[in-house]
Amino acid sequence: MQTYDADATQAALPFERLIPALREAFVRGCTVPPRQVLELPVPGAAPVASLIMPAWVDGARYGVKIVNVAPGNAARGLPGLHAVYLLFDAATGVPIAKIDGDQITARRTAAASALAASYLAPADARTLLVVGAGRVAALVPEAYREVRALTRVRVWARRSEAADALAAAWRGQAWVASTSIDVAPATDLEAAVREADIVSCATMATEPLVRGAWLRDGTHLDLIGGYTPQMREADDDCFRGAAAVVDTEEALHKSGDLLGPLQAGVLSRGDVRATLGDLCGGRARRLRESERRTVFKSVGTALEDLAAAMLVEAHPA
Repeated sequence: MQTYDADATQAALPFERLIPALREAFVRGCTVPPRQVLELPVPGAAPVASLIMPAWVDGARYGVKIVNVAPGNAARGLPGLHAVYLLFDAATGVPIAKIDGDQITARRTAAASALAASYLAPADARTLLVVGAGRVAALVPEAYREVRALTRVRVWARRSEAADALAAAWRGQAWVASTSIDVAPATDLEAAVREADIVSCATMATEPLVRGAWLRDGTHLDLIGGYTPQMREADDDCFRGAAAVVDTEEALHKSGDLLGPLQAGVLSRGDVRATLGDLCGGRARRLRESERRTVFKSVGTALEDLAAAMLVEAHPA
């Protein structure tokens, strides 16, 4: 069994390979049982939530991602989330690889958003606004530049120093240094949204950050962060007159960003035009000219994890 640490996993998953691999996986499909969530009691502290996410391609590969979320880790000076991915031969059950789960999760998440944008974002989109400054947010521009010819990237975060630091880090990376992309932090979220062709949110917000009134017609809104009914990154107006696409049907049951406007009657089930698999497989209904914007809402799927793990196996660094 091979072991791939964070550096090796990152090196094996460049976005120019990962985005096409996800497209192929959504077309091919695989078996994805419901994720199982276990609660591990911790005496004197909040429990640890352990998510078990399996997927397999019949007779080929079987993988399981285990994600442990420990809210009490902040007081211990430790990251709150840790993940590992185990890949097996699906025909024999033989273990093939142990892979860094944090890298798989972050990179496949950014790649899935870029994949959706390749179908939904305006072909001439040039300005990207990233809302958030965490691990996934940091990867979004590098992924998006594989599908759109970006010339401006802005980043906004609740803590301005975090946005400053991320913009500075981007300017030191090859994907910026080798191009003329203008990268800078944004201090005014409303102004930055109004100027953007693509707005990508990757936060842990529980109250809406982006307002529909700020979005120009034709804007593509990418909502990555809210993966529970209690989390919101966009207000109801973001969905008014919009064509919504989800990564999987699971998003309709788990995402507060969708449940809110659905319950308010702003969004109907018929307004959710497709899944990412529909887009990749050419099964999506044609967008109506009257639709003012596109919205992609993702909650993540084990299909993406398996596709990334199989890519690590195929192209080890």
